[in-house]
Amino acid sequence: MLPIDAAAHSSRWRRRHPVDKAALGLGLTVLAISLPAWPGAALVLVTAVVLLLGPAGVPARRLWRAYRVPLGFCVTGALTLLVRVGGPGGFVSWAEDGPPRAGELLLRTSAASLGVLLFAFTTPMSDLLPRLVRAGVPAPLVDVALVTYRMSFLLLDSVRRVHRAQAARLGHTTRAATWRSLGGLGATAFVRSFDRAARLQTGLAGRGYDGTLRVLVPEARVSARFTAASGALLAALAALTFVLERPLS
Repeated sequence: MLPIDAAAHSSRWRRRHPVDKAALGLGLTVLAISLPAWPGAALVLVTAVVLLLGPAGVPARRLWRAYRVPLGFCVTGALTLLVRVGGPGGFVSWAEDGPPRAGELLLRTSAASLGVLLFAFTTPMSDLLPRLVRAGVPAPLVDVALVTYRMSFLLLDSVRRVHRAQAARLGHTTRAATWRSLGGLGATAFVRSFDRAARLQTGLAGRGYDGTLRVLVPEARVSARFTAASGALLAALAALTFVLERPLS
């Protein structure tokens, strides 16, 4: 199981309905994109971090390990705004308004990423996907996504075991041996994935599969109190942004 999935299953908000957490997490993402970057996105970023480390109970180290990947993309995208291609300054020159635009983009994207992570760290996919059918998503599409999600962990476990076995047999001692091991690892993973898929199809057919996978979904109700508190928090962030925008600009 991936660290983010393990954190979602052990989250304090695990038993809450996905609609409650989507209203909060995706609401923060929308505010980060739509509000002025300073101080709006900065306030959203701080609020998301406090919610993740506080009420949601996400460990700081696990949050950083998941956040550093999207943060790297945010930084890379912001750096491109610092330079200008062509113009009187030469083929590549510093953009005049590059630093403020790069800072705004970095604030917006990093805050929006934390809003998405708030939802991901508190909502397991096994709780979310079966409920999508009630939201109007076609059942076969949800079944394919659910099976792919579950099979991916089996595939990752197989890759990990094969890699460990190759390392125990000195398969990574030289560069040539490493490349041969990688080729064998890819071939083994490919064959095992098809074998698992064939066995899964045979097992479903033997159990009278009629086109719908029936899984048990934990009982949860939409909390009007939690949703109202989330809406009040989002409204307070928007109001505070417009109050502080002029003094801080």
